[in-house]
Amino acid sequence: MKPNNLKLNLLAALIFVAGNAVAQNPLITDQFSADPTARVFDGKVYVYPSHDVNCNTNWFCMKDYHVFSSEDLINWTDHGVIVSQENVDWVDETTNSMWAPDAMEKDGKYYFYFPAIADTNVGLQGMHIGVATSDTPYGPFVPEEKPIEGISGIDPGVFKDVDGTVYISWAGHGTLYVSKMKDNMKELDGKPVKIEGLPSTGLKEGPFMFERKGKYYFTFPLVIEKTEAIVYAMGDNPLGPFEYQGVIMEEHPTGCWTNHHSILKYKGQWYMFYHHNDLSPDFDKNRSIRADKLFFNEDGTIRKVTPTLRGVGITPATDHIQIDRYSMISARGASVAFNHMTDTFGGWKAQLNLPNGWV
Repeated sequence: MKPNNLKLNLLAALIFVAGNAVAQNPLITDQFSADPTARVFDGKVYVYPSHDVNCNTNWFCMKDYHVFSSEDLINWTDHGVIVSQENVDWVDETTNSMWAPDAMEKDGKYYFYFPAIADTNVGLQGMHIGVATSDTPYGPFVPEEKPIEGISGIDPGVFKDVDGTVYISWAGHGTLYVSKMKDNMKELDGKPVKIEGLPSTGLKEGPFMFERKGKYYFTFPLVIEKTEAIVYAMGDNPLGPFEYQGVIMEEHPTGCWTNHHSILKYKGQWYMFYHHNDLSPDFDKNRSIRADKLFFNEDGTIRKVTPTLRGVGITPATDHIQIDRYSMISARGASVAFNHMTDTFGGWKAQLNLPNGWV
């Protein structure tokens, strides 16, 4: 056997052994997950995503929410269902429309915000945003009987400023809005403000705001060409106006129509959480959450984030190493495929099919 072929076969054997390890991007590989809002509570990262399921339709189907936590961004604990459309009084549970959520802590209480289509029998129509409360970041959460008055829209994004003031932003009828919240975290404190200074064309949704060094960053998905890129604007006040800066993450090259994100700092490093249809390559309404590192330029602007399969966690040398979730791959002779096409939750394998192929 030629040396190159011997090396190829040995690497293939090693890859087969490691193939059963949990992949690092996407973060969750036993169910679909999307629209991740990541928060740091009690020294851990908690991710609150929406939950795609297959309802044999060609549209999004989302019935409940899970929450996941991690200290190392590799090993994630699923704390189970925290809110379901079946236990929210005002939600029409036939619509399967529990879309992108958010969560926030204030004064030792945890608040979970979620959109859904209202039941017309309770005197409401269209999409509204509800809130549920808990004594812990992982629940159980108890939903309020009615949604937040004054909001008609989707994708709540909650921001707590350095002075403790809380704001909520959302998307409604092609426009992004923001408002202060009352101390009870369940009511608006004033009329909603339309966010100014953003591009006038293209679908906008999924707002997420954060603060860094006195600057406020208003980030959101925007359809620039065909699908959603993640973009941002900067300002001096959470209520705006903001100055548009450009793209943080380009459109997914595979054609996944949506992207939705959050940004946080954890243990000194900034991260961006987002989603892609890794586990459902033929149907982009079943998505999976990812994370990659995010960096800033000296003037405070954000460098573009390049999606990776490697992700952000550092796997100990004593654990399985997921070499199908690579940092780099050779231009020829290497590829990644599902272990079993009929069960995408079964993970991937790295294939070296030519000499000198590598990951």
